[in-house]
Amino acid sequence: MASPRIIKKYPNRRLYDTETSTYITLAEVKDLVLQYREFQVQDAKSGEDLTRAILLQIILEEESGGVPMFSTDMLANIIRYYGHSMQGLMGSYLERSIHAFHEAQKRFQEQAQVLIPKVPADALANMMSGQPIPQVMGGYLEKGAKAVIDMQEELRNQALKLFSGFPYSAGAAPGEAAPEEPPAPKPKRAPARKPRARKQK
Repeated sequence: MASPRIIKKYPNRRLYDTETSTYITLAEVKDLVLQYREFQVQDAKSGEDLTRAILLQIILEEESGGVPMFSTDMLANIIRYYGHSMQGLMGSYLERSIHAFHEAQKRFQEQAQVLIPKVPADALANMMSGQPIPQVMGGYLEKGAKAVIDMQEELRNQALKLFSGFPYSAGAAPGEAAPEEPPAPKPKRAPARKPRARKQK
C-alpha cells in the first residue's frame, strides 16, 4: 500500500506539499480530497497529525459560503452529542449514512449513463454535482440525526418502564424520590368470639 502524501503545515499557516516541493493553498488540498488522494497534514515542527483540523477548516469555509449542507438545528444537535454517552453511536451512524448516500449516488450515476447514453459524461457529472446536492445531503443527514435522537428517547422511555417497580415511579427519574402515596386503610378485624360454656351432665 502506497504511503500517504505528506503536507507540512508551518507556523505561518502555509502548507508545503513534499511531493511537489511547493506551497499549496487550502483550495488545492480540497482538490486532493475530491480526487480521492491519500494525504496527511503534519505540523512541520512536532510532526503532529493535523489532517482532521485541515478538513474541518475546509468544511467551515464551504459552510460559510455558497450552499451550506447543515442547518442550524442539525449543527446544534451534533454539538449536543459531544461528551454524551451516545457520542460514538452518533458518529458511526452519520459515517454509515454518508457512505450509504455516496453509494446510492454512484449507482444512480451508473444507471443514468446506461439509460441516457447520448448525454455527455461531463454534462451528467455537472448535473449530479450541482448545488442542490449539498442540500439533499444535509437533509439526509439531518433525518439520520433525528432518528438517533428519537431512538435515544425511546430507550429512555423503555428504561423507565423497566425500572418502574423500583422505589421511584415511571414518572420520576432515577435518583429522585417517588411521590409519597397515602397509606392503605388497615382491614378491620372481626370481634373475638367468647368461648361457649360447657353444659354439665
